[in-house]
Amino acid sequence: MLDGQLEMLSDALTQVAGHYPDVHLLMSQPGVGTVTALAFVLTVGDVRRFPRGKQVASYLGLIPREYSSGGKQRMGGISKQGNRLLRFLLVEAANRAVRFDPVFRKEYLHRCHQKHFTVAKVAAARKLAIRMYWMLRTQTPYPQVLSSRVA
Repeated sequence: MLDGQLEMLSDALTQVAGHYPDVHLLMSQPGVGTVTALAFVLTVGDVRRFPRGKQVASYLGLIPREYSSGGKQRMGGISKQGNRLLRFLLVEAANRAVRFDPVFRKEYLHRCHQKHFTVAKVAAARKLAIRMYWMLRTQTPYPQVLSSRVA
């Protein structure tokens, strides 16, 4: 019974995603599925309203808080603004992207050796969100977005 309900929900999700061509563009990125792509498109909306990818990451709550005084910069935890579900989906998608995307894997492993494991996961999610932003902004699918040097 549960399998039937899950299949029905999956079909409905696929049907809704068909109304948004940007969802298929984002799904070309390894690790990004229908749910994550649809949530990103619906949450972010028109990407032209963000001049830079860093502003998208800030909008989604993936930028660390900053406590600076007297020339000393201290970074805190992520700000957790924006949509909690999308942040969760981006972290999970980034975990999958690390397995299939060599660029993500290299940077993720580098951060894991330097900092805490959780910091590396959030940094990967931030990089994925910025890459997805640029994919939508330039209407470029996954393999080509790497060579355009904007990701």
